[in-house]
Amino acid sequence: MKKIGFVIPWYSEKIPGGAEMELRGLTTHLHEAGVEVEMLSTCVKEFSADWNENYFNEGVDSVHGFPIRRFKIRKRNVQAFDAVNAKLMKNMPVSADEQKVYTDENVNSPELCEYIRTHSDEYSLFVFIPYMFGTTFHGLQVCPEKSVLIPCFHDESYVYMDRFKPVFQNIGGIIYHAKPEYDLANRVFDMSRVKQGCLGEGVYTDLTSDASAFRSKFGIDSPFIIYAGRKDEGKNVHTLVKYFSEYVKRRDTDLKLILIGGGNIELPSELVKQKRIIDLGFIDLQDKYNAQAAAEFLCQPSKNESFSLVIMESWLCGRPVLVHSGCAVTRNFASESNGGLYFGDYFEFEGCTDWFLKNKDKAAQMGENGRSYVRSNFAWDVIVDKYMKFFREVSGDKE
Repeated sequence: MKKIGFVIPWYSEKIPGGAEMELRGLTTHLHEAGVEVEMLSTCVKEFSADWNENYFNEGVDSVHGFPIRRFKIRKRNVQAFDAVNAKLMKNMPVSADEQKVYTDENVNSPELCEYIRTHSDEYSLFVFIPYMFGTTFHGLQVCPEKSVLIPCFHDESYVYMDRFKPVFQNIGGIIYHAKPEYDLANRVFDMSRVKQGCLGEGVYTDLTSDASAFRSKFGIDSPFIIYAGRKDEGKNVHTLVKYFSEYVKRRDTDLKLILIGGGNIELPSELVKQKRIIDLGFIDLQDKYNAQAAAEFLCQPSKNESFSLVIMESWLCGRPVLVHSGCAVTRNFASESNGGLYFGDYFEFEGCTDWFLKNKDKAAQMGENGRSYVRSNFAWDVIVDKYMKFFREVSGDKE
């Protein structure tokens, strides 16, 4: 194969976001497997930065031992974009003209698109991630037959915009992280002309964990539920806090809730004072793994996930998971692996928690089921093989 160009709106080694972390792992492992890869991005710093500011220098740099090409962005009408985006965030309908504003006043780089156009013969494929940004929308249209999309679809207002349909329905290939994402895409779009693959996401499976080390370091002896990730309403953490608070009122238990990660949400002061809810914030990665191994189970309450690395980590640490039934992806992972349970309301949360606490041997077996599931489906050697086979099928290259 010739080069594979991976296109993302912004990129640096320090960005912790899901798409950026996924691309970091995928490109690095492909590169180590002997595949010639390049990163194509804009000069914007990151998602939370000003999309009108060229933070990085234009030109070619090196990342992970291979090139990253950065291109200047086109100035955008922030006010017009924000007005449309506010409606989409509230699940309000948007007109065709408003959809055009969304894609045209998104983060865009005509210079990036022109580079793809004039250098397409040097590449076997261009791989775009994620779906909702201007670099993807406009870049996919340059040479669609050579384009593969890793969309990271959620069941959200953006995915239903008609403006996306003619673009996504006429590309070379599309890669999903999980079966429910595939199902969503095929409900919304006509994918009959697109090569599709439900390939998953790579996970480092050689992590180690030590439950006793966590308990000793942090002085926590009681049983606990763990949440690991960003603490905000978008991740539905407030529901977990609310349900846990109700649970300890209704049960004679010393169970705690441990929160790990950034962000801030309002926590019940009395339970914080009693150290029934403990927010550890950011901790070292090894401490995180040790905490997951020490937990009764990991609760992932988010309703909008296209994958979930913390679920995979929990299983690799030998512990089961509890997920929200409103998230098709995480519910499918829990069911397919027999590595966890799911809840939709408080009483289901209560029942699942009771079950985990009363059936420790079966809970441990669920954790082991999950560990086997991750290693069989998402270990990096497995992922690299699946992706390369898919890339060859789309590009027509045999080598």
